[in-house]
Amino acid sequence: MNNIGLVAIGRNEGERLKRCLESARTQVAHLVYVDSGSTDGSVNLARALGADVVELDMSIPFTAARARNEGFQRLRARVPELEFVQFVDGDCELDPAWIRRAIAHLGQHPEAAVVCGRRKEKNPEASVYNRLCDIEWDTPIGETQACGGDALIRVAAFEQVHRYANDIIAGEEPDMCYRMRQEGWSIWRIDHP
Repeated sequence: MNNIGLVAIGRNEGERLKRCLESARTQVAHLVYVDSGSTDGSVNLARALGADVVELDMSIPFTAARARNEGFQRLRARVPELEFVQFVDGDCELDPAWIRRAIAHLGQHPEAAVVCGRRKEKNPEASVYNRLCDIEWDTPIGETQACGGDALIRVAAFEQVHRYANDIIAGEEPDMCYRMRQEGWSIWRIDHP
């Protein structure tokens, strides 16, 4: 477990961030939270939960890719032997068995760079938008073209393709996955939340 870390990104996530980090603490040894200008105490909350915090310089244009890369850079500096990194948005929670299942899949597929699961909306009945998101996230199981922002990534593959492209405003995951596939890696979606 010492070779696995997590990078969460967010802004003003409050209780959602608390649930996110608490869901990760028992699954990974190293937590980094990247904050993009919160005013709600998210930074102090993350520190209180044991996360190393990166506060982005907001004078530089923000992208989620940049936030993830800066979090990874901090994580990699703290844990040189890091083999796997779980990226997660600060308003999401990890299923209690997620890391174990994802690592097992990567162990069975040494050519796999990325594994993601079935992202679920916590309250799909709350609004039509929540329901549509839940439907949109129900994509086919198996080898796939790309992942979303919540995925476990093999560090060797991530570094081989020079991480996320900082200047991409949206769609940084498909771009990174495309570059990984060009290098011979595969991307997988497993049947697990």
